[in-house]
Amino acid sequence: MPDRIAPTAFLLAVFAALVTHGCAKAPQDERAHQLAARVRTEFLHAWNNYERYAWGHDALRPLSKTPHDWYGQSLLMTPVDALDTLVVMHLDAEAAKARSLIVRDLSFDRDIYVKNFEITIRLLGGLLSGYQLTGDKRLLNLAEDLGNRLLPVFNSPTGLPYVYVSLRTGQTRGAVTNPAETGTLLLEFGTLSKLTGKAVFYDKAKRALIETFKRRSQLGLVGQGINVETGAWTNTDSHISGGIDSYYEYLWKCWLLFGDKDCRDMWEASIPAVNKYLTDEIGGELWYGHADMQTGKRTETTYGALDAFFPALLALSGDLARARRLQASSFKMWNLYGIEPEILDYKTIHVVAGSYHLRPEIVESTYYLYHYTGDPEYRHRGEKMFDDFVRYCRTDSGYAALTDVTSKQQLDEMESFVLAETFKYFYLLFAPAGTLEFDKVIFNTEAHPLRRIP
Repeated sequence: MPDRIAPTAFLLAVFAALVTHGCAKAPQDERAHQLAARVRTEFLHAWNNYERYAWGHDALRPLSKTPHDWYGQSLLMTPVDALDTLVVMHLDAEAAKARSLIVRDLSFDRDIYVKNFEITIRLLGGLLSGYQLTGDKRLLNLAEDLGNRLLPVFNSPTGLPYVYVSLRTGQTRGAVTNPAETGTLLLEFGTLSKLTGKAVFYDKAKRALIETFKRRSQLGLVGQGINVETGAWTNTDSHISGGIDSYYEYLWKCWLLFGDKDCRDMWEASIPAVNKYLTDEIGGELWYGHADMQTGKRTETTYGALDAFFPALLALSGDLARARRLQASSFKMWNLYGIEPEILDYKTIHVVAGSYHLRPEIVESTYYLYHYTGDPEYRHRGEKMFDDFVRYCRTDSGYAALTDVTSKQQLDEMESFVLAETFKYFYLLFAPAGTLEFDKVIFNTEAHPLRRIP
């Protein structure tokens, strides 16, 4: 008899613990549900004002309530970039209206030079993700047409892509580029390749990634600037910030999305050098700075809004300990002025560039870390950031960037990535776990979820 009482008592204790945990978790889940609804409402505020003042154009200028087109004529940047956010948030009527506009009005037969990198991550990525989420073949047809028009960028002596290409003539220009722009193409071109069965898209983008990797220094680092015609580095400054950032992101993500072992091997050859030469310990805090790619010597002690994507990448690749520490530094940067500056000197805690462009990276990392740890602290910090975001950036006609985080003066700018990324990552941070099947998609650097394809 006594032998049978112990297991029963144990089971009762386990049950009691589960009930207690459930009671504690219920208010947290309810709070998160409320926050997700609030993010959705604020997204709609931005979207509805885009529709009111800039419908059919690339972006809204929220202070002047006027439209803005990147190249003098619209490529529907905001509708394409925001389409999958509309779908993920179950804004079905708005998504249908945006999709109707895209398939009716979007044409790439235009005599304009466009920046290959931005068009790839925003438009090609958005069309592919939109197709995978809706099944609308017309979006895939547009993506294929765009992919074909972008292919001439790879016609350099090295296979590294030129910066600009004319969508109509295929003429290229801009020989000096950077690893982010040469190495942040394979997720999109590779997905296009898998969906169309045309290997050329995968092969060209992968070659560009490999050619970038091949030119790393003996230390294993890449630089800030490279000439696509000679393959020579024009700037040897190495870091994880803008101009290099998503090169590292795509090495790991292309392994996850496609199972491409070459990408995994390039990642594994690169990340030890990044962690060795770019990390900086200051007063017990972890930061990532700048170093010369040839010598490893520290060149700058700066970290900024764009660098704040790196905790997400560290978490995705399994380095949670380092991800947590770096995310703590990102939060410190945010909390200095209640919103993050573009660039901070972390050694002196002096703001180098004080603008805030509504960037998503710190929110992205908060979402990833919550996903991998389940630690409610990340949702608490996400709520604080969203409160700040709304307090300082909301206008009666959308959301505005800030010229300076100290004065909080607003800037007449609401880039498409605010709707594609910033609001999406805030929403996913608070939304129920099944809202988007995290392990079945890989987000491109513009937060477009691309489905893993066997």
